[in-house]
Amino acid sequence: MTKLRVGQVLWLCGLAWLALGGCAKAATATLRPSPENVTNTPGLTPPPTPAATATPLPTAAATPSAVPTLAAGDAAVSDQDGMRQRFVPAGEFLMGSLAGDPLAYQDELPQHPVLLDAYWIDETEVTNAMFARFAAATGFKTMAERLDNGQVFSLAAGGWKAVGGADWRHPGGPATSITRIDNFPVGQVSWSDAAAYCQWAGRRLPTEAEWEKAARGDDARPYPWGDEPVTGKRLNFADAQLKVDWSDTGIDDGYIFGALDMAGNMWEWVADWNDADYYARSPHENPPGPATGQEHVLRGGSWWASARDVRTAMRDAAGDFPYDIYGFRCAQTP
Repeated sequence: MTKLRVGQVLWLCGLAWLALGGCAKAATATLRPSPENVTNTPGLTPPPTPAATATPLPTAAATPSAVPTLAAGDAAVSDQDGMRQRFVPAGEFLMGSLAGDPLAYQDELPQHPVLLDAYWIDETEVTNAMFARFAAATGFKTMAERLDNGQVFSLAAGGWKAVGGADWRHPGGPATSITRIDNFPVGQVSWSDAAAYCQWAGRRLPTEAEWEKAARGDDARPYPWGDEPVTGKRLNFADAQLKVDWSDTGIDDGYIFGALDMAGNMWEWVADWNDADYYARSPHENPPGPATGQEHVLRGGSWWASARDVRTAMRDAAGDFPYDIYGFRCAQTP
């Protein structure tokens, strides 16, 4: 089936939300009211984050401490931003979905084996506190700050709309803030904002293949926690039927490589340009993604996503633009 992208259907989805209770990709979704002065996503569980202090830009990548033998899920902490990183060993995994999967979209086909070199993946999405440290150290201004047009979901407006003063510090507009939610994932970041942060941190955005392997492991599991569908309070997403609301957070167990919150919370930017037919011709080893494109891939679903869209094989894409459902995590080559 043809899948409309986030950037193409935000307004249509918003209108359909009011009239029909959802849209084609989130037919049963509903938005819960956010706490006062907060329009972000549930907190993560990273290690204590160093205070946001001005530090010089690194002259070289800050590599996790060398370990003679690394095993899957081994941890290291970045000196630059305090992020805990998890080790993903070299090896092959199955990427994409089987043709007979009723939940699969066309751009998830065909399922194919991919061989990746070893890498590190951030344990969680980059948090508000970490991004604050980056901004303090560099003076970096995000796209939403420069253009004064962060995109915010509004039931009253029938969808997403540009809001003056909406940015990563004020994700829902000037009246909102990130006070007391330092460990929540940062939002209102564009792809270029995310790439700039990862470069400062001595890391990079993960490739789409790296993201998917970290989420699903080497056993082709459809959800980060295993084969069973979304039930109970496993994650933060917007499926009304499951009664999971804004205040719930993800589970912390069952993840093969130790990377948490890879379903729900925020759509996560990855390095790749988007091409719906790329899987049919992608290389077997370390696929870099298409050479060019107009949109970048997003993975993992968000607090607004349906159960179908938090699967590990789910792909979406958007232009380089900030929304209150866009976040990211970084990766690193050993």
